[in-house]
Amino acid sequence: MKNSEKQGQTNAAKPKASQTKDIKNNAKFNIVEPAPDAAEELKDLFIDSLKDIYWAENALVGALPKMAANASSSGLSGTILEHLSVTQNQVARLEQVFDLLGEKVEGKKCEAMAGLLKEGDTILVETAPGAVRDAGIIAASQKIEHYEIASYGTLVAFAKAIGENDAAKLLTQTLAEEKEADCLLNDVALNLVNIVAAE
Repeated sequence: MKNSEKQGQTNAAKPKASQTKDIKNNAKFNIVEPAPDAAEELKDLFIDSLKDIYWAENALVGALPKMAANASSSGLSGTILEHLSVTQNQVARLEQVFDLLGEKVEGKKCEAMAGLLKEGDTILVETAPGAVRDAGIIAASQKIEHYEIASYGTLVAFAKAIGENDAAKLLTQTLAEEKEADCLLNDVALNLVNIVAAE
């Protein structure tokens, strides 16, 4: 690579002086003031995140039967209903985690899950029954699984960091189940639903 090309790459990676100045000048507009009850320790954030995912899992328990009922593929419907049973166990496992921490079992509305479930409802309205709707249900379901994988991965890391190893073990079980659910949905999509939907 020529020196001039190297120089160009180096210069491209650096922000312009004017951009840096603008960021600094606007910094005061980007600072968010914490709420009076904002988390100050990692354990507080961990518990707050547990409440969030507890709400999310309970909301999912309510939503999964509707998704299964609207699936045309028996394979997809069966996969969803199987995950409903797994999700109910995950709710119970979260209650164990609250218990281990000596915390009251309670949920706090998870805006991310609420948005994902709303998107799933929109997909049902916007697709005709059949393979195309099934493909949409899988897409919506995998977005949910990916959100849960990210959430549980973070919760496991937080639990380990604050020395809550028993909680970490329970949360790791759920993380593994969410990854498995994502793989199962992927198999149904690639081996059946997407093929039929594309015809």
